[in-house]
Amino acid sequence: MRAYAANVYTTVVEELVRGRQRRFIAVEQEFFRLWWDGVASEQQKQQVRQLLDEGRLEFVLGGQVMHDEAVTHLDDQILQLTEGHGFLYETFGIRPQFSWHVDPFGASATTPTLFALAGFNAHLISRIDYDLKDAMQEAQGLQFVWHGSPSLSEQQEIYTHVMDLYSYCTPSHIPFSNRSGFYWNGVAVFPEPPPDGVYPNMSEPVTVDNIHLYAEALVANVKQRAAWFRTPHVLWPWGCDKQFFNASVQFDNMDPLLEYINNRSAQFGISVQYATLNDYFQALHDFNVTWDIRDHHDFLPYSSEPQQAWTGFFTSRSTLKGLARQASALLYAGESMFTRYMWPHPRGTLDPTWALQQLQQLRWAVSEVQHHDAITGTESPKVKNMYMEHLSMGMRGVHKLMASIALDRPPGSGTDTRPVGYSASVYNPLAWKITTIITLTVAFPSVSVTDELGRPVSAQIQNSTKDPSAYDLLILTTIPGLSYRHYKVRRTRGDQAGTRELVTPRANTLKFSRKLRNQTSQEGKLLVPVMNDCYTLLFDQDTNMLHSIQDRQSNRTVHMTQEFLEYRANGDVKQGPISDNYLFASNDTAEPSWEAVGMEMVVGTLATDVRQYFYRNITDQGYIYSIHTRLAHVHPSLAGELLCRRIEQQYQVGPLDLNREAILRTSSDLNSQQVLYSDNNGYQMQRRPYKAFKSNPIPRNYYPMVQSAFIEDDKSRLVLLAERPHGVSSQENGQVEVMLHRRLWNNLVWDLNYNLTLNDTSVVHPVLWLLLGPKSTTTALRPRSGVALQHRPVVLLKELTDEEETAIHRPHHPWPVTLPPSLHLQVLSLPGWQYSRNHAQHLKNLQRGHPEKPQVNLQRVLLRLHHLYEAGEDPVLSRPATVDLKIALRGLGSVVAVEERSLTGTWDVQTLQRWHWRTKIGQLKGHPTSPPRSPGGSIITVYPKEIRTFFIYLQQ
Repeated sequence: MRAYAANVYTTVVEELVRGRQRRFIAVEQEFFRLWWDGVASEQQKQQVRQLLDEGRLEFVLGGQVMHDEAVTHLDDQILQLTEGHGFLYETFGIRPQFSWHVDPFGASATTPTLFALAGFNAHLISRIDYDLKDAMQEAQGLQFVWHGSPSLSEQQEIYTHVMDLYSYCTPSHIPFSNRSGFYWNGVAVFPEPPPDGVYPNMSEPVTVDNIHLYAEALVANVKQRAAWFRTPHVLWPWGCDKQFFNASVQFDNMDPLLEYINNRSAQFGISVQYATLNDYFQALHDFNVTWDIRDHHDFLPYSSEPQQAWTGFFTSRSTLKGLARQASALLYAGESMFTRYMWPHPRGTLDPTWALQQLQQLRWAVSEVQHHDAITGTESPKVKNMYMEHLSMGMRGVHKLMASIALDRPPGSGTDTRPVGYSASVYNPLAWKITTIITLTVAFPSVSVTDELGRPVSAQIQNSTKDPSAYDLLILTTIPGLSYRHYKVRRTRGDQAGTRELVTPRANTLKFSRKLRNQTSQEGKLLVPVMNDCYTLLFDQDTNMLHSIQDRQSNRTVHMTQEFLEYRANGDVKQGPISDNYLFASNDTAEPSWEAVGMEMVVGTLATDVRQYFYRNITDQGYIYSIHTRLAHVHPSLAGELLCRRIEQQYQVGPLDLNREAILRTSSDLNSQQVLYSDNNGYQMQRRPYKAFKSNPIPRNYYPMVQSAFIEDDKSRLVLLAERPHGVSSQENGQVEVMLHRRLWNNLVWDLNYNLTLNDTSVVHPVLWLLLGPKSTTTALRPRSGVALQHRPVVLLKELTDEEETAIHRPHHPWPVTLPPSLHLQVLSLPGWQYSRNHAQHLKNLQRGHPEKPQVNLQRVLLRLHHLYEAGEDPVLSRPATVDLKIALRGLGSVVAVEERSLTGTWDVQTLQRWHWRTKIGQLKGHPTSPPRSPGGSIITVYPKEIRTFFIYLQQ
């Protein structure tokens, strides 16, 4: 901020004011807001407003950051866009119209849909596979209308421009100089400016002697690029990373150059003007060409050269990726819990302004970490630590807020008396009734568990996997949507015969001796079954490995094994391609990284846990990997179906040896033909057939898994669900491998200079849920189970003292919020932004004067609904889902008005008119989206894959 970004805004504003022909686009709001709130003078603020009014300064994209597209979740992309757009609208009354997604490493097909829903008229990307870009350039195919979702209509498609091979930077090479061209301010230096004011890589100033050489270089480059596009309008980006921190020297050199060319436009055959994206796309739109349509396929993965597959970042810094998603899930729960607390009326002494500050802090931390050099793991350790600290601080604040609501105690209060147990409040953040098992760590082996009415609860206790001196208490809970259950956990004294107290049963532990990796098996002679009503898992006692899984519904058994392997990475650039934070380069196939495996089974009435421990050597004390598999013993009734039909696994991986990339490989006898399916951002699935590349085939067949992946044959499908992003691949028939962790070092100068060597010594604990069954069953289960994994119940604990022990908690139970099973409550929150429902009035208010900080508005409830299924995917769940918000939200009070908004809330959908781009007749069209809507009604129908956003106004 200090060394670079503040100087960009300060000098650019000054230079735009000096020359009416000058233009500039600004993208990320995090830096702009810091400048606006902490650096800009009143005069500069007035100048910014004037420049925006005149269209000479233009905000494009307008999110907090330019988010990554491969490893971010849809919900977090929407959040970070909403936070940026809310600030821009509240402050200036403006709504960005164009994207600028030039730097994410590959492009997802979710993005065109989201940007269309946000009201954008065009989308701009750059990093796609090098050979594909070459082919599209030659065919003049870099511009098209992108129909990102097969289920949505053309209303949700968007005109897309792909940058050519020069990407988003000005061509750095100019023939008449050994310095780069058009970067007259050089490259910014961190953290202090150079004492002599001479920055690296400063271009030669434009002079009378060299202006014709500069002009010829620019004209030649423009003409080269013009051949790759279908209209005579060429977008020529001027700038790059760390540019325009001295806008004065930039414009002072470019002004005379443009004038020189334009005075000779007949001779050169071109004319040049400064432009914003609006200027460029308006010119294209007016030209009225008929454009091709691209379907719902994405541009992932991304390779920049034959040996440079950018697929390592799908897994890099797994701890940060996991924390980012945990923070997002906690924020999601905190938002709806606070909204329910405030409506129909606050039920306590909580200060709403303080509460909103806690939510805002976490909103900004979760938004910030979606940046394409954040959650990707492509930052230095120092910057990674900053992201982790911001997330942790935000989570502490929201946790404090939730505890003060759920446990009904002021923030920060504690007790000094000796605890006799715990009180647990469990909040379900989903708008469906769920049945699940929650796990508490307790200090004593003998406990009783009761609910709000003092009734005993189904539970079991076992030795803790986290702490050898503690115990894991498993409690079976069923919780309606956006509601609580409250439990008391009391310490009991040994045998409770003669008392009415029911002691929680303790699970039995069976231990199996360690087995060597190459131990021969007697082909299934000694198989140990672990079963519930949905599955039978068979483990082989000869090997301590999984042998097979039977899906009891279809009565099909699939042979299946799981093991850990490691790719060995090269760290010396002289020896060949390297792996780093971004890149994955593998010379050879992965090798097993362990010699022996131990196993124990913890068998209880509520669940059975199988724990497998993998050792590098048979004599080692400590293990390098583990798998903890849990099968719940619940009936697959309607409420228990999701729990019965999933196999929960948690892994422990690390610390790894240096230059190792660790995978979990699941091998089965499914005839999957080496076809993998993996998701775009938890929104839609992509088919990923194995491609036999001549160079780098293993890394180039890796794809991001944000929330789910599966392989299948004609009878069964094996689904993996994740709570953090990973790289995923199917290198052989019936196989799926998930990269769980990476630890790397290399001697590439660029990586060393930026401390980007990923020497990550952490231990990671990722979770996957496995589903196995016929396509019809897993199709219905996959989206709902993925959401259930992302948004598990939040458990808030407090210690029980003697006097509290006898009191029966009779909690306030408002109506639950329940949606149809195909609809996900994507957000229910009080955003707190201050802007009028009347756009013209809002602009008038802004022109009248600019108050310091608008008052928080707690009257507007933000509601977003997401249909989880594709059209035609399921005979029941793919139908349009209708919900009456007056009934669904009755627990919040009486709904008096419903106003449908654009994705980020800044447009009333009734007034949103996006540009129409002419496309070839008869090219693919999606399913018809919902018919024209009558504004303001409370009965809403949501069609497959739709995401609809509303402001809800409730009776005061």
